[in-house]
Amino acid sequence: MSEILDGSLFGPGQPCFGCAPDHPIGFRLRFDRVGDEVVTRFTPGDRYQGPPGIMHGGLVMALADEIGAWSVIGLLGKFGFTAQVQGKLHKAVRTGEEAIGRGKILKDAGRIVEAQIEIEQAGAKCFSAELRFVILDEKGAERLLGGPVPEAWKRFGR
Repeated sequence: MSEILDGSLFGPGQPCFGCAPDHPIGFRLRFDRVGDEVVTRFTPGDRYQGPPGIMHGGLVMALADEIGAWSVIGLLGKFGFTAQVQGKLHKAVRTGEEAIGRGKILKDAGRIVEAQIEIEQAGAKCFSAELRFVILDEKGAERLLGGPVPEAWKRFGR
């Protein structure tokens, strides 16, 4: 049994490059919660390439970060701000081919959450990472954002 998760959870017009359903050039990712994992499928187009036919490495990192963030959202019901990423590129992520991203929670210490992600194509591991997220209370999130937390986001705080 799976549950579909997408950026509409954060209200209309939210600006996230990774998951906003209407971002003009973003990934527009949707996730499924499947057991103790979140899963997404994404086919990078030519506009996401660095070298010809290969997804830009920085955008692979953005994809990994989004998978990690949605692991926290989808599995814990919290919103985490990225604090640390340790990743390894195993194989190039190709444009025009579906990539599958999976994430799970390694450790939930309340304020700090660690997630593990993998991105694969055609059954081969392309990228893996461990990410650390900080879960802020509303006041901490307001300091980081430089203003009020959007109403739709408040339920995801610590």
